[in-house]
Amino acid sequence: MNPIDRTPRSAPRISIVIPARNEARNLEVILPLLPDVHQVILVDGNSVDDTIGAAERVMPDIQVIRQTRTGKGNALACGFAAVTGDIVIMFDADGSADPEEIPVFVDALLAGADVAKGSRFCEGGGSEDITPFRRLGNYGLNTLTNVLLGTRYTDLCYGYNAFWAHIMPSLELPSIHLPRREDGQMHWGDGFEIETVLNIRIATANMNVVEVPSVEKLRIHGESNLRAVSDGFRVLKTILAERSRGIRSREAYASPLLSESIIGAELPPRSTV
Repeated sequence: MNPIDRTPRSAPRISIVIPARNEARNLEVILPLLPDVHQVILVDGNSVDDTIGAAERVMPDIQVIRQTRTGKGNALACGFAAVTGDIVIMFDADGSADPEEIPVFVDALLAGADVAKGSRFCEGGGSEDITPFRRLGNYGLNTLTNVLLGTRYTDLCYGYNAFWAHIMPSLELPSIHLPRREDGQMHWGDGFEIETVLNIRIATANMNVVEVPSVEKLRIHGESNLRAVSDGFRVLKTILAERSRGIRSREAYASPLLSESIIGAELPPRSTV
């Protein structure tokens, strides 16, 4: 592991949550690149390859848990439940997230943000992987969210994010102890819509969000589980449903809608591990 600076500004304990399903070869590459942090949690999604074995060989002190249902959202919720650190980093197992960006996310939180939201489309960000079709879909969904909620997100569906652990209860994710649905469908928030659910709930909870420029890398090995059309429609449904939920919450608690705090803070300079 590469050591992360242990100055007073980096005193909070950092937990990295990595959902993974059949990512053995990718984990062998990315785990040694992670900074030396308080806790690394691998959430296995019923892998049929050597995902767990590979992770434990490369990083013997990694904490491995198995998700209770299916879907990325459930995997993240299971990982969040095991967090013992002060800061949570959401990190993909396919090699698309750059470990060297982790200190930038941490710096944004230490500078006062509740949430550091990775963005491929703000200045300094980019993607080596996104197709024109996915870029167009992301732009449309992003614009719709900003119009409906008054936010200023530039990359709603990107999953490289960090936040303070104490905000987790306010996210109200589905309990990890719920049984699987008898109709075979996922519980709300269990699927790839999780990034959208989190970002909208963060916005409607009036949290201070800062976007962090991030460059999405190509997947190293294997194929993505993302399905652009079906997952895109699920995200659209999520935006509409979460908007209604946010309206009900504001009516119940008289909480103002976040607008100015999104992208409102100056980012700290990019640091290195």
